[in-house]
Amino acid sequence: MPLFPEVIGRLRVGLIVIGVLLSLYLSTTIVPAGHVGVQDFFGRVSDRALAPGINVIAPGTRVVKFSTQTREIKETAAVPTSEGLIVNLDVSLLFRLKPDAAARIYKTVGRRFEEVVIDPQLRSAIRDVTAEYEAKLLYSASRELVAQNMFKHMQVALAPRGIEAEQVLLRAIQLPQLLTTAIQEKLQAEQQAQRMRFVLDRERQEAERKRVEAQGIADFQSIVARGISAELLKWKAIEVAHELSKSPNAKIIVLGDKSGLPIILSDK
Repeated sequence: MPLFPEVIGRLRVGLIVIGVLLSLYLSTTIVPAGHVGVQDFFGRVSDRALAPGINVIAPGTRVVKFSTQTREIKETAAVPTSEGLIVNLDVSLLFRLKPDAAARIYKTVGRRFEEVVIDPQLRSAIRDVTAEYEAKLLYSASRELVAQNMFKHMQVALAPRGIEAEQVLLRAIQLPQLLTTAIQEKLQAEQQAQRMRFVLDRERQEAERKRVEAQGIADFQSIVARGISAELLKWKAIEVAHELSKSPNAKIIVLGDKSGLPIILSDK
């Protein structure tokens, strides 16, 4: 059978090609963008993390991929304040895994490091920080200060693990109903007091304006009065009489009344 050796040769070539392709497949891995790969060769973990893209690895190596992108963990907790009141907080933590810490996290904590490390630390930070403040401060502008304090706690707790805390957000705060009502009534009273102070200030300014205006009128009248004399009035009256005498209209001008001013009588 002359074709038998030829078929055997083709099978050998095919097996070689398949073996080469399989070796290439097993010796390469693709790490997605925003991730790093940790090499686990039958329990031996390499400290060198694989960068995103195509990487060459030893056949039989398992590559565990960790995200280095910014992620969010949400936590809802009922915690006591400094005066012992229970408040409900909705908190978010933004964090990211540092690429060079991925192998250490894999060896010491594992892939579910969020549940093992981050969640307990976040709950602890919420309890510790909230206990330092009164409930009314959580309802006011001080809530941003509370969030910053929680953020500092998380930075200190996560940095040694190779996890970077980026921001802590207080999404919602629910206080006891009686306290919420009391705070709202106080805020309304403060707003009304501010509005009343504004009205009083405006009235005082208007009164001052009127006083200055009245003083100005009085000063003007005083100056004018000092400049008008009996002789000036007589002289102005004579000027008026002189001008009237030039008018073609019939009239009678009598000079020399008790005031010294002319009396004008007209038949029209």
